[in-house]
Amino acid sequence: MEILIEKYFSYLEFDKKVSANTLESYKRDIKKFLSYIEDSQLSSVKECNNTTILNYMLYMQKKGFSSASVSRHLASIRSLFGFLVNKRFIEEDPTENVKGIKVQKKIPQILSGQEVERLLEQPVCKDFKGYRDKAMLEILYATGIRVSELIDLRLSDVNPDVGYINCTHRGQTRVIPIYAMAKSAVGAYISKARANLPVIEDEDILFLNLQGKKLTRQGFWKIIKHYADKAGIITKITPHTLRHSFAIHLLENGADLKFIQEILGHTDISSTQFYAEIVNNRLNDVYNRSHPRAKIR
Repeated sequence: MEILIEKYFSYLEFDKKVSANTLESYKRDIKKFLSYIEDSQLSSVKECNNTTILNYMLYMQKKGFSSASVSRHLASIRSLFGFLVNKRFIEEDPTENVKGIKVQKKIPQILSGQEVERLLEQPVCKDFKGYRDKAMLEILYATGIRVSELIDLRLSDVNPDVGYINCTHRGQTRVIPIYAMAKSAVGAYISKARANLPVIEDEDILFLNLQGKKLTRQGFWKIIKHYADKAGIITKITPHTLRHSFAIHLLENGADLKFIQEILGHTDISSTQFYAEIVNNRLNDVYNRSHPRAKIR
């Protein structure tokens, strides 16, 4: 069984080319499932059937896992068995007729325009950290890229003079424009801060920590949380908050949905349409609260 699982993880990494974070997520989900199989005294995934999968979902619910977590685990397991069937390691997919739990999509936390301005004003450009943090926050709000994409940016991906960045995700590169203040912030970071680091581990990585190493997701999360607290922002901040706010603010100011989809790198337009639904709901709320005849029943 271990050999089959290793073949599956190799397939995800080298054939599907999933990100490191996605791969780790799959590994965690599959590890939990394998532990359940062992506790159920099954010797291999080959012995799993439809009932095994259904019982596992019930087991997770009883353990207090949310509907979203159960659905994600099912997706990971379904992917595993799809691989095993495709490679003819097993004949039938035990997840084939198992329906996932319907998960209501949560409305993401969105910052107002004023909150974004307060957040972006927090870094003080007087040392390496100030210049770097200012550039990172400006780039995030200018482009809406993912945090994983931000920390993967290379010097060769950025052209502050022209005003765009190249962002690569899962082998696909998209060219994204950046506004003047973001251009200025990145240019200042490169020339006044990054160039003066005594040691740089990777010469082409754009955003580095004080030791000259590539910044981590955890490191960036601490940075944005710090500045949100300094700005007095009560809204619960996540690493994706600026990405969500970027999309909503563009839509509210008349940007085309297809344009936003391309910039965000969504393969499915439904992911982008979710932002449009939020904007429409907010407009309806404002209308119903504000129009004098909307209150007449």
